[in-house]
Amino acid sequence: MSVRTIGIVGGGTIGASWAAFYLARGFEVVVTDPSPEVEDSARRYVAGAWPALEQLGMVMAGATPDRLHFERDLRSALAGVDFVQENGPEREALKIELFARMDEVLPAEVIIASSSSGLLMSRVQSGCRHPERCVTGHPFNPPHLIPLVEVVGGERTSAETIERAVNFYRDVGKRPIRLRKEVPGHVANRLQAALWREAIHLVAEGVASVADVDAAVTYGPGLRWPIFGPHMTFHLGGGPGGMEHFLAHLLGPFESFWEDLGHPRMTPELQRKVVDGVREEAGDLSPEILSEIRDRRLIAVLRALEAAR
Repeated sequence: MSVRTIGIVGGGTIGASWAAFYLARGFEVVVTDPSPEVEDSARRYVAGAWPALEQLGMVMAGATPDRLHFERDLRSALAGVDFVQENGPEREALKIELFARMDEVLPAEVIIASSSSGLLMSRVQSGCRHPERCVTGHPFNPPHLIPLVEVVGGERTSAETIERAVNFYRDVGKRPIRLRKEVPGHVANRLQAALWREAIHLVAEGVASVADVDAAVTYGPGLRWPIFGPHMTFHLGGGPGGMEHFLAHLLGPFESFWEDLGHPRMTPELQRKVVDGVREEAGDLSPEILSEIRDRRLIAVLRALEAAR
């Protein structure tokens, strides 16, 4: 793909993070958002993200935050862009209308990729004249640091668009995965939802505190997951016999765990219990400081994985 200019539609946290990433990869970036406060906040975000991108070696020669531009008017912002990354609010009706507006003003060959974390592209593209160029390119927060992008088309998305999107994300340094069918929440968020459901259940049943449930993940399986996912992890758990041996000896116990997993209902009381537990775990650390800690540790993990590759 011959992409020189990226259009970022929606300049909130995800949009600003995408902007920082694309700027580091040497693109011109145009951000459009109806909020008058977005330009200042996005510029601050990019400035704050830039040192991390430099530490990771993600900043290409000649790349600069000075290539970041803002335009309130959607039509003006999209004039001349070669790829669009949409990051609007997660509301289906709004995205359907927004995609129709973008589709109306963009050349038919320009891909429109949505960062939607769970909406179905088949619905989002329903008002477009050129639905074949619409695709989901869902990142993980923060997109400028985490490599994953989930790529999935709708019913009317062309195979060519999906292939072009996958290749584009791979070429700019992301780790795209291609979903073969649409499901609400895609893949990674469904996996997160499954784990969080059981984490909530364990707290609700008084098995462990919020902090200890989090610690069980952070200091246990979470240490293995940056290296291998669940299937490969259990393949290694089978020793020389691999997954076949693992299934022969441990499938029974795991099936019993599945049958005993909880289905919590987030009553007001349980929500209060979770909120209080998180506040106790966070202590005096604000969300801003916690985000800095998260990013610093993410950088350390990514650099360690690269060194060990």
